[in-house]
Order: sequence, then structure tokens, then C-alpha cells
Amino acid sequence: MPNYNKVMLMGHLTRDPELKFLPSNTPVAEFGIANNRRFKRQDGEQGEETLFMECVSFGKQGEVINQHFHKGKAIFIEGRLKLDQWEDKQSGQKRSKVRVIVESFEFLGGRDEGGSPPANRAPASEKMVADDGEIPF
Repeated sequence: MPNYNKVMLMGHLTRDPELKFLPSNTPVAEFGIANNRRFKRQDGEQGEETLFMECVSFGKQGEVINQHFHKGKAIFIEGRLKLDQWEDKQSGQKRSKVRVIVESFEFLGGRDEGGSPPANRAPASEKMVADDGEIPF
């Protein structure tokens, strides 16, 4: 049975990336992106829906995202979907969340897009690809 898990998204960060470290000292950047879709309804009116996705990036790639991206900045990501499941300690209910594990990303737009850019921002056309060496999943 064939399997394929690939996702490509373009959107804007919904918050500044949060950099954490695994016990192995591997950097992990967590951030969210929003992706808007406009469409025409059956009645002819314009409709819009927004998809919010949680994203995780590991290693050097996570450090670069943390350093150069901020809330409102546009990004293009390629990755795979991962389902995280856990039991809520307070309510005892089972919880789940689908995340994008970022395998590569690209800077989008100019220096002024999405608010004031951080100092030392990398070129707008740079593409970063994950090194799967220490990714735990």
C-alpha cells in the first residue's frame, strides 16, 4: 500500500517563533501560520476562510526561523503532517493536534513585509532544508 505525507503551505506567522531545546540540545522552533482562501459562494458573494496550522522546525533550520521570522512575516513551508495525541492532566480527556514538521522553507516578500524585520535578515530568496540527523520523529 503506497504512502505519501507531504504538505506545502504559504502564509503569515500568527506569533513570534518560540525556540526550545530538546534534551540532546537540538533547537526546536515552534510557530503558527495562517493561510487564507477566498472563494465565490453559490449566491455569488465572496467568501473567505482561514486555516491556522501549528508548525515545528528542528536544528539549524529552527534557529534560522527563530532569528529571522516574526509575527506577520510571510513564509513558504514544505513538510509533513504529524498527529500528536495526549491525555489532558486536568480533565482527563484525550486531546490531539495535527502539526506540520517543517522539512524546508523559503523567505517570501521584501524586507518591509509583515512589520519591521529583524536585523541581519537573510536574503529573500534563500531556501533552507532540514537535516534529519537529530529529528526525534
